[in-house]
Amino acid sequence: MSSPGRRSRRRGPVPERRSGPPRGRSGPPRPPDVDPARQAALELLTAVRVRDAYANLALPAILRRYRLKGRDAALATELGYGALRAQGLLDAVLAACIDRDYDRVEPAVKDALRIGAYQLLRTRVPPHAAVHGVVELVRVQAGSRAAGFVNAVLRKVSEHDEKAWVAQLAPPENDDPIGHAAFAHAHPRWIAQAFADALGADALGPGGELDSALAADDARPVVHLLARPGEITADELALVTGGTPAPYSPYGVHLEPGSGEIGELDAITEGLAIVQDEGSQLVALALARAELIGQDTGRWLDLCAGPGGKAALLGGLVALDGGTLDAVEPGERRADLVRDTTKDLPVTVHTVDGRASGLPEGVYDRVLVDAPCTGLGALRRRPEARWRRRPEDVAGLGKLQRELLQAALRHVRPGGVVAYVTCSPHLSETVGIVSAVLRRERDVEQLDARTYLPGVPRLGDGPSVQLWPHRHGTDAMFLALLRRPA
Repeated sequence: MSSPGRRSRRRGPVPERRSGPPRGRSGPPRPPDVDPARQAALELLTAVRVRDAYANLALPAILRRYRLKGRDAALATELGYGALRAQGLLDAVLAACIDRDYDRVEPAVKDALRIGAYQLLRTRVPPHAAVHGVVELVRVQAGSRAAGFVNAVLRKVSEHDEKAWVAQLAPPENDDPIGHAAFAHAHPRWIAQAFADALGADALGPGGELDSALAADDARPVVHLLARPGEITADELALVTGGTPAPYSPYGVHLEPGSGEIGELDAITEGLAIVQDEGSQLVALALARAELIGQDTGRWLDLCAGPGGKAALLGGLVALDGGTLDAVEPGERRADLVRDTTKDLPVTVHTVDGRASGLPEGVYDRVLVDAPCTGLGALRRRPEARWRRRPEDVAGLGKLQRELLQAALRHVRPGGVVAYVTCSPHLSETVGIVSAVLRRERDVEQLDARTYLPGVPRLGDGPSVQLWPHRHGTDAMFLALLRRPA
């Protein structure tokens, strides 16, 4: 195979940045005193609470309904995502400011209180504006009595800043450093414990990384784009989007928060680029770079392909040398997403279970297992997820993860390589799965994955790799590379 950096001829010219008047229909009617950005943020919290919606999927439609652009859209996003991300911390502060049982507060009023508390504790919005905007919103939706209640509670919240509230309400740092860090950075304690376990000896004590890891996970992330191989270079994509080339992936571009409606960028709408975290790019590239025993015949397999991001990158790379990719996804809707994302590539999508796909065994040069997982490594991009996940979710996924990795090892040819990937740092989903499978597959060799991530610092002792937001600016992706003996 040739280098992944080689490019083929493009379908057309590099696009210009889109400009012009906003599209969409008029937003919902509202009284003059109700701020549309706060109203949109409240609608997002309602959608997440009532419909179990995913915030990143629900928000674009809400912004269009209210015709929010630029700074207004950025404010709505910050308030909605921020209130969801910090929910545990906000609820503890609000409960301390209410004389009655916080659980008995009307859910819709509770959502409004979270938006108000988030503004007071974690933004530079002036306190009077933060309180007034939410109070008027509640007055319109729930009446004057509820508005008075919200006004009184938020004024109590405003009596202290976030640091003071953490000092008052968090577990003592000396007695419970993990619990203190979890509270301060708005994470459930069990997730903070999982991060500490994965960080190992570097987690706690003087200069410990747990606090940095949780802080990075609690911050609004930069948007990462993938410049699709053979279509556009990272430098060209950065130029037309106003972004900057990624530090580690040769196909990555970073966009700062507030870069506008990402889905409306010409490079996205014309299929030259997709949104994809740089960590996802790096683990796919590592598989494409991994040393094989014998010739690469250009027959690759993505065993857990939905929704199609890594399949698009692998399909683009294998296409440069005339190869093919089989992509497996059991869900029909997600399989359709893979088809749409890879429609111009030599990718065949199979709507089957990867554990029993019916595809030929022992023939693929490279196999990716991007296993279903808890997603604890991407919590910064899914603001509501940290409060939905439960510790028992980890155990429920372990059997599936092991079986998918074992299936991948059946499909790979002698001398071929399997990449086991999860978007989670939880040891039970990462090294625990790999170790369990290697105990059964004694003839399989584990490669040093660090070798195939050139230029990426602080990759640990190997042979597997755990990426981190605070170290690498990526999601917390895990990678292990396994090779069948020839």
